[in-house]
Amino acid sequence: MKIFITGISTDVGKTISAAIVVEALEADYWKPVQAGDLDNSDSHKVKSLLSCHTERSRSTKSQFYPNAYKLNTPASPHLAAEIDGITINLEEIKEPVTDNHLVIEGAGGIFVPLNESDTIIDLIQPDYKIIVVSRHYLGSINHTLLTIEAIRNRGFEVAGIIFSGSENKSTESLILNKTGIKCIGRIEEEPYFDQNVIREYADLFRENLLSL
Repeated sequence: MKIFITGISTDVGKTISAAIVVEALEADYWKPVQAGDLDNSDSHKVKSLLSCHTERSRSTKSQFYPNAYKLNTPASPHLAAEIDGITINLEEIKEPVTDNHLVIEGAGGIFVPLNESDTIIDLIQPDYKIIVVSRHYLGSINHTLLTIEAIRNRGFEVAGIIFSGSENKSTESLILNKTGIKCIGRIEEEPYFDQNVIREYADLFRENLLSL
């Protein structure tokens, strides 16, 4: 499978979700565009959280593919690229070739601009299974439904949703009933995330992920 992970906004739990999915499937990982925090990038964070990358007893180790663009400024990719004196070109973003599952993490939400004409949603390919990460906050229902509708309007379907944060039964039920999308699981407000916590969530989510 090729799984594209996007969120309803920034800082909603995409990277933690990506780590869980990679761990559950012993998948490979690729973040096409990284803006800022290059010494502790999302690739670094995911790799540090994986047991399947560090345990020699596993038959498969996750591979981490280099960013197509590594931008210095923590900002919208189009602005970060402008500050670096470059323009992001979609033709330069080449999907890695692998026989393994591949988890692709977006940047921010689906309409985060990459340049003057392209946004994150333009990275999505027809064979990608899209997972939307939704975090509970005032306005998150609207942001979640808008994200899903925008993806569908492009001719894609959302394979599943991961809820992030403390449980809100009313919000989760409404979103799932309105969209008919499968819930892969919910990530609690954990005091910290380490390899053990990620492994526990991977075990919980694995069955739903394998049935996407």
